[in-house]
Amino acid sequence: MSTELASQRPKSLADLYISFTLLALQGFGGVLAVVQRELVEKKRWMTMEEFVEDWAVAQILPGPNVVNLSLMIGHRHFGFGGAMAALAGMLSVPLLIVLILAVVYAQFAQHPEVVGALRGMSAVTAGLIIATGLKLVPALKNNPLGRTVALIFSVLCFVGIAYFRLPLAYVLFSLGAITCIIAYRRLK
Repeated sequence: MSTELASQRPKSLADLYISFTLLALQGFGGVLAVVQRELVEKKRWMTMEEFVEDWAVAQILPGPNVVNLSLMIGHRHFGFGGAMAALAGMLSVPLLIVLILAVVYAQFAQHPEVVGALRGMSAVTAGLIIATGLKLVPALKNNPLGRTVALIFSVLCFVGIAYFRLPLAYVLFSLGAITCIIAYRRLK
């Protein structure tokens, strides 16, 4: 994982729009892995550390994480116009596709092939999220919690949600509050 400074930036508003449209078209059910690969490794618009920090902020803001991230990146490079171009890229073409798929799905929802395809896609999405989480572990070395504590809280979150079936909001709020307090004390 590269810790060097990102050396590139979007060339124009059109570059932002096209890049985020292509990014949105590559994901199904979650685009974290794709976003990280495209923005950090391929386009080099940000470093891995910047990505982890921005992704953390995007997660606590209301709305879809990747949309929040696109707004932040667009605004960082081109101000309000950049934020709107990135947002339009994330939403315009995918919105049209979803509307078309909704009409098609209404016609074929009961077919076993459609049900099986959707189950398969959810398994792939879960695998992508796990792989991306593992790929982001090296960036934890600069985290105020430290890699070990951060991984312990990640496991606690997983166990709370997957094993004990606790509501996501309760788990994230309680563990998030604890980790914020620990990080605050370590940064003092």
